[in-house]
Amino acid sequence: MTGITPDLAMGLFLEERHYASLTLVTPGGRPHVTPVGFGWDRAAGLVRTITFGGSHKAQLLSSAPLAAALCQVDGARWATIEGTAAVTQDPDRVAAAVAAYTNRYQAPRHRPDRVAIEITPARLMGRA
Repeated sequence: MTGITPDLAMGLFLEERHYASLTLVTPGGRPHVTPVGFGWDRAAGLVRTITFGGSHKAQLLSSAPLAAALCQVDGARWATIEGTAAVTQDPDRVAAAVAAYTNRYQAPRHRPDRVAIEITPARLMGRA
């Protein structure tokens, strides 16, 4: 993650198969929270999740990037990644998000309107 270097335990925890909640801070200041699967790409410095273009989260991000937090919990272990989220339809970026999702969870069913949400991390908190 760009500017963020998780310690070994946190890095391993972020690679385990858990789902997370994604919170977007809407332009009106309200939180929009949804469950997501995600992958993080150390080399690119991004956290990626997939969705479809008509989803509320994709629509919220279609105008401009928003503040976001992604939180993974497993018992007393937890990790929250805060940053800025943006949506992309770029085929290569969507393919990278699908590959990360497939690697961590399972292959998602095909959707012609698939988009990716990318979070640029600014802060990592947690206990692994």
